[in-house]
Amino acid sequence: MNLTYEVISDDDIEYCRDLCNELMAFQKSKANITPELFDTMNFDTRMVPSIKSALHNYTVIVKDEDKIAGYVYSNVSPKKTYSNDFATFFDLSSVRKENVGCLSQFYIKEEYRQYGVGSKLFNMSMKWLQQFEGVEDYFIFVSNGNDDALEFYKRKGFYVSHEILDGFITVLRKTKG
Repeated sequence: MNLTYEVISDDDIEYCRDLCNELMAFQKSKANITPELFDTMNFDTRMVPSIKSALHNYTVIVKDEDKIAGYVYSNVSPKKTYSNDFATFFDLSSVRKENVGCLSQFYIKEEYRQYGVGSKLFNMSMKWLQQFEGVEDYFIFVSNGNDDALEFYKRKGFYVSHEILDGFITVLRKTKG
């Protein structure tokens, strides 16, 4: 195994297409609350619109030689972005600043888990997010049934804020400080 980490530009986001679609299928397989909601979620409906609406994007891919083994996508977006037709993801009045940081998508192929890849990608994302002085609140949205991810983020200092969509998504939060 020869892992390398590469920050990619928004123009190269197509590298994440297959893994993003794999992430949506993985989330559906874990879900026990309305898994059918994932039927319309894919690279084109989730990642592309998020990148277009964000103020700043940060995507890192992990490669094993030429094979992409995982990725993380984080962004800084106006807090109002998180109130839309799908859901209101958090109480907007609880966020003092206009922008929030979000670790939006995170996926590692199963055979690469347990090698520290997740911690490295998480740390890279948090370091990037923390450079924005106008951002005090960080969010992660974990789909129901993905208990391993939930515990991972809690170990990293995030706390469960609340659930939305009748438990379909658990909202995790951390404040700068």
